[in-house]
Amino acid sequence: MRELVLRARDGDAAAWTALVERHTETLWAVARSWRLSDADCADVVQITWLRLVERLDTIREPEAVGAWLVVTARREAGRTARERGHEPLGAASAALPPPDDVVAGREQVCAVGTALRGLPRRCRDLLRLAALVPRQAELAAALDIPVGGVGPTRARCLQQLRRKLVS
Repeated sequence: MRELVLRARDGDAAAWTALVERHTETLWAVARSWRLSDADCADVVQITWLRLVERLDTIREPEAVGAWLVVTARREAGRTARERGHEPLGAASAALPPPDDVVAGREQVCAVGTALRGLPRRCRDLLRLAALVPRQAELAAALDIPVGGVGPTRARCLQQLRRKLVS
């Protein structure tokens, strides 16, 4: 992680891409935990990345950039949620999930991330963008494919992802 951050500081586009690929799903999960709309979640994720760009040169522990991103996303999501009158998921109940459930959930997230990285680039791009872009027309435009091809292509990519997760 440290090496990626240092390379990103130096303007290495591949390092930025790797950071984004590694952490965006987590940032979306943080934003969603505040019961925000898709648009607000997208804003939180985008603002979190903007904050990293603004402060990249001041981060003292580059190896901890993942934790920094999560804290920043939580703060931004909390601010947005307060503006919208939302509470985070689970805020109404003081009970935390058992540690075994947390570990199992994290393992599942890691397995999906690993399986995603094993997909062809077109599928990786489509599935990642589908999480960010709610409308098929926008997704089709971003991927330069016909609108009618988004659903079937997405279905094929999800099937490949399922096969990787089972194997």
